[in-house]
Amino acid sequence: MRALVLGGSVFVGKHTVDALLAGAHDVAVLNRGKTPTDLPDEVERLVADRTDIDQLSAALHAREWDTVFDVSGFVMAAGGSDISGLLDLLDGHVGHYVYVSSIMAYDQSLAGIFPWTEDLPANPDGRGSYGGFKALAETGMRARHRETGFPVSIVRPAAIYGPDNNIFDMELPMFLRLLGHRPIVVPHGGLVVGSYGHVDDLCEAMVAMVGNPAAPGEVFNITGESVTVNRYIDVLAGIVGEEPDVVYLPDSMLGDLPGPVFGHLFGVRHHAMASIEKAQQRLGFTCRYDLRSGHEDAYEWFRRNGYAAVDRPMVDLMWKASWDFDAEAAVARQVRGA
Repeated sequence: MRALVLGGSVFVGKHTVDALLAGAHDVAVLNRGKTPTDLPDEVERLVADRTDIDQLSAALHAREWDTVFDVSGFVMAAGGSDISGLLDLLDGHVGHYVYVSSIMAYDQSLAGIFPWTEDLPANPDGRGSYGGFKALAETGMRARHRETGFPVSIVRPAAIYGPDNNIFDMELPMFLRLLGHRPIVVPHGGLVVGSYGHVDDLCEAMVAMVGNPAAPGEVFNITGESVTVNRYIDVLAGIVGEEPDVVYLPDSMLGDLPGPVFGHLFGVRHHAMASIEKAQQRLGFTCRYDLRSGHEDAYEWFRRNGYAAVDRPMVDLMWKASWDFDAEAAVARQVRGA
């Protein structure tokens, strides 16, 4: 298979490339060439800014692809640009187009309604928000499928975790909190539910759906277990081998916080459970990792790469996510009346 990965420098893109190479496929990557990467030598590199249709045309003109994996459709990476120009270049020149969307493409007012299935309303917020942009891109791709048969399949992951995770307010700071015996500030009694999926399960599912006649024109939730924040903390604490110091934040304090003092997935706006029944029934999707084994894999990577020694917040230039252990400790003291 001749595959093109739009993105491919970090996390989901990098692991998609790895999954393709493991299957002995020919792989090319297209991105802006601004993010350092250690892609294998056999990966062809194409440089173009997807907001510039002339650059895209120069890179993709007259090229034929068995599959294109679009993992760079984030509103900041794509500049809020119209997806139609890219589709014009690829329509008729690709056998299968797999688009990585997000659970945020659902109408976020559905938070607390379980489960989220693919037929629920889409995010109406427009191109100015992450989820709104994802929803608009999905709409454009599915419209093209109806008009021309453009062979698009859409995956909606929830919380993606695992080695190389570049969203720095998820498992990495949780491991650091546990190892450093730091307080873990938890809102809403730890009852917020989230769906967590290992990055390799997502990437392997995307590769496996290529050529499946049940996939074109469809949207599929792809994720793993749905658990409460309390369960999430317990599982990670068991992996690290430390007792968690959980500090439950009263709802009355939520409006007076100095800034982020808990992971963004702990908030009530992310209270959702993604159903994977459609992917299981139509694609035969199964997870290789459960919540514990997946985070054991993430923790092994964390330790092997020296992250246990991190002594300052990390910030990814794309997501801007980070942590502030001093602010968390101050809030914990306030809760405890110290």
